[in-house]
Amino acid sequence: MRTRLLPLLIVLMAGVLLALGFPLAASLAASEQQRVVVDRLDDAARFAALAQFVSETSPGTDERRTTLGGELASYHDVYDIRAGIFYRDNRSMAAAPEDWVVPYEGEGRRAFNESLLGRRSHDPPQVWPWQAHARLIIASPVVRDGDVVAVVVTDSPTGQLRLRILRGWLLIFAGESLAMLVAVGAAFRLTGWVLRPVRVLDSVTHDIATGRMNSRVAATGGPPELRRLALSFNEMADNVEEALEQQRAFVADASHQLRNPLAALLLRIELLAMELPEGNEEIASVRTEGKRLSQVLDDLLGLALAEHTAAELQLVDVGALAAERVASWRPVADDKGVVLTGECGAVTAWADPVALSSALDAVIDNAVKFTPAGEEVTVTAEPVPGGGEVAVVVADHGPGLTDEELDRVGDRFWRAGRHQNVKGSGLGLSITRVLLTAGGGGISFAPNEPHGLRVTVTVPRNQPAAKGDREGQGFTDR
Repeated sequence: MRTRLLPLLIVLMAGVLLALGFPLAASLAASEQQRVVVDRLDDAARFAALAQFVSETSPGTDERRTTLGGELASYHDVYDIRAGIFYRDNRSMAAAPEDWVVPYEGEGRRAFNESLLGRRSHDPPQVWPWQAHARLIIASPVVRDGDVVAVVVTDSPTGQLRLRILRGWLLIFAGESLAMLVAVGAAFRLTGWVLRPVRVLDSVTHDIATGRMNSRVAATGGPPELRRLALSFNEMADNVEEALEQQRAFVADASHQLRNPLAALLLRIELLAMELPEGNEEIASVRTEGKRLSQVLDDLLGLALAEHTAAELQLVDVGALAAERVASWRPVADDKGVVLTGECGAVTAWADPVALSSALDAVIDNAVKFTPAGEEVTVTAEPVPGGGEVAVVVADHGPGLTDEELDRVGDRFWRAGRHQNVKGSGLGLSITRVLLTAGGGGISFAPNEPHGLRVTVTVPRNQPAAKGDREGQGFTDR
């Protein structure tokens, strides 16, 4: 969710900064140009004041025209700005350089015509930093006796203006970049604050889904809505845990309470068998069903205890443990004519040794049970490549399972239709899954080529997070 929320916030903040930055940049450029325009208008007004006293018909105007020409020449030499005073008919009164004439088209002509109407240039086109050849033309009227007799025109280079605008834009860009970094940091903090309860809720949900029913969310951070969601989730988890506890207690109590009546019933069946002829088929069938019922009750009690008991994890030599279980089951395999081999190297992992031994016993028992005489069952223990787990693989060459059966194997009381007559209750693999899950492990099933079943038991190589570590992430164990 963070990968979707964070880009949205960043794009929104970037849009706000750009919406503020572009008008600010345009305002800066306009301000810099207006400052230059005001300066040129002041210069033009000074030249217009001198040109008022220059007349073509009055005596002594040649000296004033010479003085005006000298002022314009000095102005051009010092500032590299072309300047000139032109009569209404475009004739030059004085100019610097002397051969400069008023433009007949473009911005210069527009400014000239505007001044003939008695208005000074006040809004020339904006000059931008990328306009390398742009020039700034300003015109101001020369008024004598209320009439416009001439126009002062200045033509300025814009290099310094464009440089100042560019520097201002760089400062704006630097400020925008800094603001964007601050905004990104704020977005990270905001999304972290908003989504932290969601991550904690996801972790606790995973814990409960994998069997750690006592995990709860510590509703201490995040928005109020998510805190209320965390409290509601904890209430739901409490109710689910209570229902499961009642179910486990019922199964355990029922299994325990049925054992004594069943034992008494079997005893009476044995007493009754003593009064019947030897080899009576009905008595043999009753004995078999009674023993099967007793096995089911034992497995139910074992399942209830496995679901209720917490795993006691410790560092275990999985290879040595697997080799020990192979040695224990080899006589059974030999009696059936099955070849049981083990390739178990020295590899360690975190597991409950009793639970792992029980899980391996159940898996090896199934493999030997369903493998025909003369076939082989192999047990290997090795690290999972690129992972933090150790895998114990039990591969047989029995009849195997179909794809539909693979989806159901491990379900409680489920057995394949063609194996209904084989001894068992259908709870062994269910108990195995519960025992492994409690310790952070797992069990999976796959076909074994060319035929048979491949069962993989996995346990973690690294120590699972302790209670204190999980509390630091925002959830607790009760």
